[in-house]
Amino acid sequence: MTTSTQGLDVSVGSRPLRAAVEVLSSMRFSISLLTVICIASVIGTVLKQHEPAVNYVNQFGPFWAQLFAALKLNAVYSAWWFLLILAFLVTSTSLCIARNTPKIVADLRSHKENIREQSLQAFAHRAQGRVALAPESAAHRIGQALAAAGWKVKLQRREGPSGAGWMVAARAGAANKLGYIAAHSAIVLVCLGGLLDGDLIVRAQMLWGGKTTYSGGGMIADVKPEHRLPASNPTFRGNVMVGEGMQSATAILNQSDGILLQELPFSIELKKFIVEYYSTGMPKLFASEIVIHDRETGQATPHRVEVNHPARHRGIEIYQSSFDDGGSTVRLQAVPLTAGGKSFEVEGVIGGSTPLARGQGPDADTLTLEYTGLRVINVENFGDKGVGSVSATDVRKVDLKDAIESRLGAGHKTVSRKELRNVGPSINYKLRDAAGQAREFHNYMEPIDLGEGVPVFLMGLRETPAEEFRYLRLPADESGRLDSFLRLREALADPVVREQAVRRYAARATDPARPELAQQLAASAGRALALFAGVGTAAGPNGKPVAGLQALSDFMEANVPEADRARAGEVVVRIVNGTLFEVAQIARARAGLKPLDMTDASRAFMNQAVLALSDLTLYPAPLAFQLKDFTQVQASVFQVARAPGRNIVYLGCALLIVGIFAMLYVRERRLWVWLAPQDADSSRATLALSSNRKTLDTDREFAQLRTQLLDPTPP
Repeated sequence: MTTSTQGLDVSVGSRPLRAAVEVLSSMRFSISLLTVICIASVIGTVLKQHEPAVNYVNQFGPFWAQLFAALKLNAVYSAWWFLLILAFLVTSTSLCIARNTPKIVADLRSHKENIREQSLQAFAHRAQGRVALAPESAAHRIGQALAAAGWKVKLQRREGPSGAGWMVAARAGAANKLGYIAAHSAIVLVCLGGLLDGDLIVRAQMLWGGKTTYSGGGMIADVKPEHRLPASNPTFRGNVMVGEGMQSATAILNQSDGILLQELPFSIELKKFIVEYYSTGMPKLFASEIVIHDRETGQATPHRVEVNHPARHRGIEIYQSSFDDGGSTVRLQAVPLTAGGKSFEVEGVIGGSTPLARGQGPDADTLTLEYTGLRVINVENFGDKGVGSVSATDVRKVDLKDAIESRLGAGHKTVSRKELRNVGPSINYKLRDAAGQAREFHNYMEPIDLGEGVPVFLMGLRETPAEEFRYLRLPADESGRLDSFLRLREALADPVVREQAVRRYAARATDPARPELAQQLAASAGRALALFAGVGTAAGPNGKPVAGLQALSDFMEANVPEADRARAGEVVVRIVNGTLFEVAQIARARAGLKPLDMTDASRAFMNQAVLALSDLTLYPAPLAFQLKDFTQVQASVFQVARAPGRNIVYLGCALLIVGIFAMLYVRERRLWVWLAPQDADSSRATLALSSNRKTLDTDREFAQLRTQLLDPTPP
């Protein structure tokens, strides 16, 4: 039997109705719908689903973000058109099965024993011979041999002009046709399971049950009942975040335009969260020790939930999804980055905020410090820095072996080296102004050695989540603190200190016997140091006076011929470095510290300090916050799901596997042997074999059957 791609041919009804039924029940329509679903699934895999709208705007722009929202591409699997296509696919495939199953069953029951002897000559696999038995005895012997080999056999007696002949009709490989039914039934079952476990029932409750999404803020307990789904909801899939020592009985279902709250028939208490890390900083194991408190019986049941090892209670699966901060307490110290700023400490909880006042009086600006994240482990790659890095290539050395081995070998082997190092905790926070605009900051707690001679404190900044962090590098002093750099920054803003440092530098750099040179150098150094400090310069794009190396560059471009700028720049930078060193010495003397010695460490500190002072003019915030202490509280993120269609999907997957294997690896074969009387003790036999697939196995099987069933032809 050949499976037709045509649909049902309905004889009643109007012509458009008959055409619609034919198209809906046709195999070509089912394949088209399946193709559309595959394309939509690819889109849903590539494009992150159920993200906040601002994330799509930041990543793709407002036009594409609006287009994605209009087409529901940000929530493909719950879009009305996706569910409608699934429903049509279920209907179309079911009609295909209903149309072809009776034909397949009838074909399986038929042995096609009425085939004529002349028709056997048209088969590709055919043979003729003799059997040393009468037709009836030969038919029974051949039938028994085929039945013993697994064939389904039927014998038919026919009367002919030369006497009674016998037809032996046999078939094997009926599972091939059953594979068609199993594979198409699997598509129906998987789609039905997807409809049951998807958002179809949730959407129905929103449409007919008066439920609406919630897009506001505040406490979960304050959300109104119209945004909550009952505990008897037959299907849902949501997330629950529980902090250590806390309980939660409400799951959050993300929707494209907000959230829905799903009440659970139990509450989840997190006793302890366990996390282990690889050397790369990636989590190796995270598990949760939980206690499930049943609301109806009050029974408390302990469980351990790990990845791929969920807990189950009242038909709801509890999966370990991820982990987050559960409200860690942090203590931050303000680092003033402008002259006259004061240092202070604030304490807060991750997820909370603290109001800050900038300035005094009625015109004071208000900033809000938002604590957004705490990371206790940060593993970075230092493989291309520090010891072992090659700064030059010896052209006289050609080591082909090392060049080839660096690019061959295991799949993880690369040219660049990896040196992973944990650089300690870090804090993420936002500073939000009165207009609601916010910048995000990422600052490390400990100084980090980047191989530049002095450890530095990294203070990251980005304007939008779509950008990468840009880091300000502030050098650490001999005690691993920022005190020396902050004293240097404060002293640079003092005109008295600048004047004193210029005099000391001029006196140290010139011959005492030539005071006129000292005066000239002092004038040049004073002008350069004032430019570096931003005194008397124009305002930049950020509203601050242009300072640092940029101010010196602008001055030389305006006053020094282009041919002399390179040499003049070296001189000016040398002067600025020398005067800043004197500023640092004066600042240390005022603090009661001993002077800096001219060592490699002090030179590296001053070089990095010059760069950091220059970069401070581009830092948009008047202060930065450094993590001083924290008390970590872990939180576990669970995915809770009631999936009645899961078993249906499992059954569909099993049928799909069985069906595909049956269609690909089971050959349907039919065999006919016509036995006609030849003389009193022998029969003339005509043998033919048909198969739905032309393979070498069919050729070999036919040769074996011919040898087994027919007598050898005499020479």
